[in-house]
Amino acid sequence: MRKFIWDLDDDDYIFSLSDRMAIDSDGNMMMRISDNMAMEMDSGDIHFVLSWEDESL
Repeated sequence: MRKFIWDLDDDDYIFSLSDRMAIDSDGNMMMRISDNMAMEMDSGDIHFVLSWEDESL
């Protein structure tokens, strides 16, 4: 399911591409680590996000 997730570190939206991968409004790829954390794939930075729940469970 595609949805928008709020990135608390960058104050922008992340658009989910799958249950584990997403892209933010700046074009950076993000990988879900937990319901409230994601890793930016280019820099390796950890971002806090609001409610990126795993839909496959």
